[in-house]
Amino acid sequence: MKLYEALVEHLARQIDEGLFAAGDRLPSIRSLTREHNVSVTTVQEAYRRLEFLGLVESRPRSGYFVRGRAAEAELPSTSAAARRPLDISQWEGVLQMLGADKSARVFSLGHAMPDLTGDTLKPLLRLWAARARRGDPAALEYDSLRGSEELREEVARLASHSGCQLHPDDLVITTGCQEALFCALRAVTEPGDVVAVDSPCFYGAMQAIKANGLKVMEIPTHAREGISVEALELALEQWPIKAILVTPTCNNPLGYTLSDERKRALYRLAQRYDTAIIEDDIYGDLSYAWPRPATIKSFDTDDRVILCSSFSKTLAPGLRLGWVAPGRYRSDVVHSKFVATAASSTLPQLAVAEFIAKGGYERHLRKMRGQYMRNRDRMTAWLKQHMPAGTRISCPQGGYLLWLEFPDNIDCVEINRQLENEDFRIAPGALFSASGKYRNCMRLNVCHGLDEQTERALVSLLQRL
Repeated sequence: MKLYEALVEHLARQIDEGLFAAGDRLPSIRSLTREHNVSVTTVQEAYRRLEFLGLVESRPRSGYFVRGRAAEAELPSTSAAARRPLDISQWEGVLQMLGADKSARVFSLGHAMPDLTGDTLKPLLRLWAARARRGDPAALEYDSLRGSEELREEVARLASHSGCQLHPDDLVITTGCQEALFCALRAVTEPGDVVAVDSPCFYGAMQAIKANGLKVMEIPTHAREGISVEALELALEQWPIKAILVTPTCNNPLGYTLSDERKRALYRLAQRYDTAIIEDDIYGDLSYAWPRPATIKSFDTDDRVILCSSFSKTLAPGLRLGWVAPGRYRSDVVHSKFVATAASSTLPQLAVAEFIAKGGYERHLRKMRGQYMRNRDRMTAWLKQHMPAGTRISCPQGGYLLWLEFPDNIDCVEINRQLENEDFRIAPGALFSASGKYRNCMRLNVCHGLDEQTERALVSLLQRL
């Protein structure tokens, strides 16, 4: 970290923690040079960056002052109700984005990748390396079909934070959350069935629905209140919906968290219509609220909720470690797991289990939650100042993803096409709908805040809006 970046982080933390309130005068350039033993140029650059982030303002002949927090941006519009179940398209767009992300030179503003640079991940890497050096043959063997017992024990303990009382035998370790969702869908549906989803919906879940030969019913969803339980009830009355797939906590891409009352209402609705719920909780541990919100699974009294999650968004996607609590559908989920991958990689399971047991996972989450929340606020302030008039911005309750809705005349699909020869990409909103809606929307990753690379990409994006 450069000297000015360290100073920016130090002052931003003091502002976030309330040491300096809105309107307070900040230390002078001269006093900061003495206090931190840095040059005048370093302090000036730090203040320039803080101005860019919207945290401070310069007043001629008076110094630097903390800016008041801007009012919350106008939230994205509630999605419209779908008239009928739809076949899923958009695979070519997803494939194009994933292919671009594999290039080392391409920087993706839209890919849902966590921050992998923090010191709190280093203990995990050391544990992994130590196990590899010991040469334990067990690390090279097939693990149990349901996954490492050590990891399942730790996951069961973590699940208690969301109100779930799970036994390790209730869990199956998967190769990421994507496999968990695929196996869950395969267990509760047959080709041609209809699955209800919140809309916009994570494109990976949509493609898992497509791969199982299913149709999707998109349910109107509000950026703060979440999926409309009332609209879902109407859909259940009209169509033979076999499963409800939702991300009710720190939703991807809208960021909302359903209240406990609405989670219970959704569960009661599934009971009344005898429908399975597939709950994607992959961002739940990154909730800014503490204790973290309850899952729908925690209200489940008849084992109809299949809870899916992973460590891809909280730790690192390269671990390829997810898990599923399949409830009454355990036999079918285990069979699908066997057909798909037989077993997940053993060494990462053992390393992550030890990392959790030694407290490393909780320490990492505490740091990341604060970092992601600060980045959300700073990025929102910057976007409100620079984006076109009429831009709507989500206010996520956890994680590191923003959903932007631009005026109707802006086509993010076309903008992404224009970026093919550039060194960055976006995630157009059309990927998050079966019918290609949300062309005037995009998903934005804020995990790194407004660093130099993100700033350059956003300025380039602005030129095309």
